Amino acid sequence: EVQLVESGGGLVQVGGSLRLSCAASGFTFDLYPMGWFRQAPGKEREGISCISSSDGTTYYHDSVKGRFTISRDNTKNTVFLQMNSLKPEDTAGYYCAPVMMRDMTPFFDSWGQGTQVIVSS
Repeated sequence: EVQLVESGGGLVQVGGSLRLSCAASGFTFDLYPMGWFRQAPGKEREGISCISSSDGTTYYHDSVKGRFTISRDNTKNTVFLQMNSLKPEDTAGYYCAPVMMRDMTPFFDSWGQGTQVIVSS
């Protein structure tokens, strides 16, 4: 059973930073690219970043490029999202999932509970 447990969210002021973590289990973590998604109230979930399984290739949506950094630790089955220079529009629930690098389509129809990020102005 695929399990994804996101953590690290919280309330932060504009310009602040947060580091999100996602602990994964139930699949062979180091064989899959991993992605981060977010869903703001009233909006659809969107893919914002992903990282390849082993060679470090990354992708960032324009809205987070230069501010967010994705990384992973295959020894701990964990993917991270360092978020700097946070803006009010970054307020959302954040989720991770194993994805296809070419278009961030999730491999499994399974989501964790997410972690909430609120950026206050």
